[in-house]
Amino acid sequence: MPSLFSDDGEPLLYIAFFSFSKLITQRLSSVCFICSLFYRKEYFDVPWTDLRSMVEPTFAEKTLIKHSEYFSNGTIVNSRAIDITATEVLTEEGRAVPYDYLVVATGHDEPLPQSKTDRIGQFKQDYEKIKSSSSILIIGGGPTGVELAGEIATDFPDKKVTLVHKGERLIEFIGLKASTKALKWLKSKKVEVLLGQTIDLDSVSEGSSEFKTSAGTTVSADCYFVCIGKPLSSAWLRGTILKDSLDEHGRVKVDDKLMVRGQEKIFAIGDINDVKVWHIIVIFFYIRIFPTQQQEQKSF
Repeated sequence: MPSLFSDDGEPLLYIAFFSFSKLITQRLSSVCFICSLFYRKEYFDVPWTDLRSMVEPTFAEKTLIKHSEYFSNGTIVNSRAIDITATEVLTEEGRAVPYDYLVVATGHDEPLPQSKTDRIGQFKQDYEKIKSSSSILIIGGGPTGVELAGEIATDFPDKKVTLVHKGERLIEFIGLKASTKALKWLKSKKVEVLLGQTIDLDSVSEGSSEFKTSAGTTVSADCYFVCIGKPLSSAWLRGTILKDSLDEHGRVKVDDKLMVRGQEKIFAIGDINDVKVWHIIVIFFYIRIFPTQQQEQKSF
């Protein structure tokens, strides 16, 4: 591995915005690196707390963390990265930032407000939408859809919640036993689960109150939430020096040290790379969805 120091003797490392970048920059800024964090938003949004914040907006006050609160030894660049060369990161505003080492942690592509206040406002809107509805449709039975159904069913037991999922079982990527237990738990909370069915999202608008599934079932709901997979934020990499380092799914190919294959100074971490980390998600999912009896009342 090449030296961790720049030509003038100072260690230099830059982090591309999003996802795991908060953890990395916090650790690196506490040692000897000079770091820059590229992040369009002024805050770090902990993804696995978002669903709780939708039914309890005050929760977001604690989980949305401004970068300035944890990142003190470095520079925050509030701009989108649009290109990577062998020596620089180019930003949307036209800035060129040199690097000795680069960590790409761009995660999934999800348009979110730039300010913490506006993001909390989004959670409050979701909360009011849930609170004012008698019936709620959730489209998608992966981890997000299942947990959102659990959050709503726990905090609003009087709501009629329907979950529609195209697969033959919930959260298919985990084992059958866990999937079956999730289904059983949701049904115990009176959540209606329709498996093997889809809803044409092109036929759905914000004011829709009736939804027809691919099986011909009509679902009535005052509001709905789409909880299907979010695209990776990697399309922009196709115009960079990493264009040949992407697999067919748009993930960055890395080695066992998380270094981008074919590169010597660039790493890719989090959802953006091609490392199989489902076991980590499963552990967290199990803790959240299947708590002990003592935790049951506040499990979601």
